[in-house]
Amino acid sequence: MQNSPASSRWQFIKENIPLLVVALLLALLLRFFVAEPRYIPSDSMLPTLEQGDRLVVEKISYHFHPPQVGDIIVFHPPELLQVQGYDGNQAFIKRVIAMPGQTIAVNNGIVYRDGQPLEEKYILEPPQYNLPAVQVPEGQVFVMGDNRNNSNDSHVWGFLPQENIIGHALFRFFPASRWGQLTGPESSVA
Repeated sequence: MQNSPASSRWQFIKENIPLLVVALLLALLLRFFVAEPRYIPSDSMLPTLEQGDRLVVEKISYHFHPPQVGDIIVFHPPELLQVQGYDGNQAFIKRVIAMPGQTIAVNNGIVYRDGQPLEEKYILEPPQYNLPAVQVPEGQVFVMGDNRNNSNDSHVWGFLPQENIIGHALFRFFPASRWGQLTGPESSVA
C-alpha cells in the first residue's frame, strides 16, 4: 500500500523535527557563547564604523588573553553609566587605547600613552579637549571612540572594567560595500 501525499509529508516533518531542534540549539549556543551580530547605533566610531553597520563580535578569545591596544571591543556600560540611566544590558563599542599600568593623557589634540604621542590615522579628527595623565588600574582598560569629539567614552566616565567586555568586533557583514575584517591599525607611537 502506498502512502498518501499527506502522510508522506507528515513522515518527512516527523523525521526532520529532531534535526531542526538540534540546529536551533546549536545556533543559540553559538549566539550566546561564541559570536553574535551587533548593530552600530551611533556615530561614535566614525570613520571606522558608520551608524547602521552590522558586525560579528566574537566572544571567546578574551577568556584566554586580555584585549590588546587597538582592538575594537563591545561592552556593557560601567557602573557610572548605569547610575546615569544607561541599561546594564546595553552594548557600547569603542577602541582600546591603553591597558592596565599604562598612562594615558590628551593634550592639544594629541593622545599620549606612557608619554609618547599616538599616531592615530583611524580617527575622524583630533580631540578638542584635554585630559590630565591617568594610569589605568589593574583589571581595567581605557577606551575611546574613533570620533573623538562625539564619543561617550573613558575620557568622560573613566576606566572600563575588563569583566564588562562582551567581545572583540572582528568583521563587518553589512553593508556589502563595506564588508570585511575590522583588524584596522593599532594605535602606534608617532
